[in-house]
Amino acid sequence: MLKLLLLFTFTSVCAAQNGITLSVFTVTSKSITVQWSSYSGASSYKITATPKNSPGRSVFAQFSGNSVMGSVISLSPNMMYSLQLEAVDGALNVLSQAETEETTAPAIPSIQQAYSKHSDSITVEFTEVAGATSYILRAQSKTGDFFSEITVSSSPGTVVKLQPYTDYELSVMSVNSGGRSQPSYPVEARTVVMAPMLNTTSPDNGTILVTWPPVKDAVLYTLCIIRESSSSRVKLNTTNTTVTFDGLEAGTTYCIKGNAWDSEGKAGDDLTVCQITRPPRPNVTFIMVSPGRSLGIDVYWAVAQGAEVYVVRTTAGQNCSLTMNIHCYITPVECGQNHSVIVEAFNSAGASEPSQPADYITYPCPLENIWVEEPVAGNCSVVWDDVPMVEHYMAFIKRDDGTEKSCNTTGTTCPFSCLCGYSYLTTVFPYNQAGSSPYAQVRNYTTIPCCPRDVTVKLVSTETLEVMWPEVKGAELYETTAAQTNAVIHCNDTAPTCALSDLRCNTAYSVTVTPCSELRGCNRTCTPSTHETAPCAPEILNMTQTDNSTFTVLFTNPNNPKANYTITAVGRYGSHTCQSTNSSCELTQLPCGSTYEVMAEATTTVGRSLPGYSKTLETGPCCPMYVNVTQVTQAMTNVTWSPGSGARSYITALTSPRGHAKCHTLDNHCLMGCITCGTNYSVHLEAISSTGHKSECKYRGFSSSACCPTSVKLYRRADNSLRVYWRSLGAWMLNHTVELNGTAADYTCVAAAGSNYCDIEEETCGDVYTVVVAPVGPNGVDVNFCQPRRYSVLCPGSNAGMGKYVLTENITGMNSIICNLLRV
Repeated sequence: MLKLLLLFTFTSVCAAQNGITLSVFTVTSKSITVQWSSYSGASSYKITATPKNSPGRSVFAQFSGNSVMGSVISLSPNMMYSLQLEAVDGALNVLSQAETEETTAPAIPSIQQAYSKHSDSITVEFTEVAGATSYILRAQSKTGDFFSEITVSSSPGTVVKLQPYTDYELSVMSVNSGGRSQPSYPVEARTVVMAPMLNTTSPDNGTILVTWPPVKDAVLYTLCIIRESSSSRVKLNTTNTTVTFDGLEAGTTYCIKGNAWDSEGKAGDDLTVCQITRPPRPNVTFIMVSPGRSLGIDVYWAVAQGAEVYVVRTTAGQNCSLTMNIHCYITPVECGQNHSVIVEAFNSAGASEPSQPADYITYPCPLENIWVEEPVAGNCSVVWDDVPMVEHYMAFIKRDDGTEKSCNTTGTTCPFSCLCGYSYLTTVFPYNQAGSSPYAQVRNYTTIPCCPRDVTVKLVSTETLEVMWPEVKGAELYETTAAQTNAVIHCNDTAPTCALSDLRCNTAYSVTVTPCSELRGCNRTCTPSTHETAPCAPEILNMTQTDNSTFTVLFTNPNNPKANYTITAVGRYGSHTCQSTNSSCELTQLPCGSTYEVMAEATTTVGRSLPGYSKTLETGPCCPMYVNVTQVTQAMTNVTWSPGSGARSYITALTSPRGHAKCHTLDNHCLMGCITCGTNYSVHLEAISSTGHKSECKYRGFSSSACCPTSVKLYRRADNSLRVYWRSLGAWMLNHTVELNGTAADYTCVAAAGSNYCDIEEETCGDVYTVVVAPVGPNGVDVNFCQPRRYSVLCPGSNAGMGKYVLTENITGMNSIICNLLRV
């Protein structure tokens, strides 16, 4: 059924008119079976098969209306046919039809012979037929428990996976694109018995033992042994399952072929196995004790035929295994020992007999414990522990500059001279009759580092000392300490220099450089060096001004009595200094109106201190170079002055026993009232800085102008002259000038000191006069701010003596009286 379905999948399907379908179900060499879909109204179906590409007759078959499958027979093998299906009603009318094509299977081949050469297969020879693309061999057991089909391309074909000594029926079918033919007539054949499963071993180097389990249905066994690379062979028959071949060559490969016979005398499968005999006994030829870091022995032997691996064993329990070389190096071996060695050869058959033992002797053991003692500085000895089996010792001492020394002794010590700062390499070799130990431990002994010479300490800053020294032998590290810092390590470095910082000022430090090495530690016997730090910075306590240009500076004195102190005042336009050995100093010739940063520093033979914290010093502002007082009116003056350096504001005062005037201003001028005429005033000015510093400035005195007269009157006298009368004020007896200015004429007269009137001859009457009476100052200058009066004078016969006083606001003809007062 499975084959029919496979063939069905390769057939083509044709869709007919009106819905009927036709398809090929299966084919044989002489028949084609088709199937179709049922058609309504059909009473029968007719199938016609016509050769397509070759002449031949058509073959048809007819089936009832209930059929859906049918076969056309009597066809030719390997022929392409055109198949037509017709659905016919009762009146023989064709209701529907469908067509398809298919090829018949090839002709049925025939089996010529079938035979078995192997226990699991049978070979079939058959006739080949035209049109066949392949053939199917079918085998089945007579008991029905085995069935197999295999595809072959041509004759002969072999059926495999069969059972030994078993009967089978065999047939063959031809195959093409259409399908397979019917099976040929079957033939019977039997498989042969299986080959014996040979197992071989070589119990010694001249024997091979062959064993096998009994073979079913076998009555006799044949074995044939052949030496490799030889044509000689030995053949024997036996009914046993064990055979021994002896007298063979050692280390040689032999191949053994075996087969079984059945009761009919047919030979079964054959099986060939190859077996090598064990190698012959090796022969040790030479043993050499090899010196080196690890003591070993080299064992040599002659080649053993057929050996694949050699194993060397010593009586000390050591061994080595090699595949190619004929010598073996065993390491490590124990020093100072006497042992023997054997060699065995191995191949796949097993081990040979061991070689004859060969003896060997090793070198003496190296010393395990070597050390150097230095009971007294400069006197050293190499010391070691005694070891057994030693005749004498050879000690070697090498200094790191290349100097060498050796000594030969039977004891365990060797003295030598050692210097500071050097490393010594020491080693000791033990000797016996076999020679010296191949190696010896090396001990490194380093003496204590030397103390540095020419240590220099210098001051690089006020509180830092720089220490420098030449490098010394044996020192890997230098520790620098100062006793005054509680032995704190300031430097722990490989460089031969150190800076001791953050020290106390004005202090002597005892500095020690200690060389150190990792092996010997530090040399604590080195001599210290002493150096002093810079003086401490003084601190300004107070600054007091003693006069206009001198300040006394008080400061701390933190250093030794030999310290010298310098006070420096730095200003915008220059600096001033003073020096002292105590705690005070005077800064002189400091100009007014200046600001200075004042600092103090100390100096000793060691160096200079850092400047102390500065303080600001401000001198008083400068007094103006001049002061000008100008009297504006009898009771008011205008005071001006030149700018004073450093001054921001000014207080100006005019002082007298009769009163004073004062003003405070930011300007360089001031208008003051309350001035008393005819009075001497002292002139004072205070220059004040922005920080409140004041400078008292005194100037030459100022005298106010003479007092203007009061009660000025104009009279006409009987002789028609005019008299001007006034009342004088003040204590001074001064001349007076009288001026009459009229519209027609002007008149002037001068009254002597002590007089209080002045007469004037009038030329024209009836005029209006402006009258000014002014005292004449001691300098001969008239006071120019006395107020004028206006009078109208009538002619005789009128109301003479009746004056009219007019006060005008304009003051004309005023000349300033300037008192240029020089600075006192």
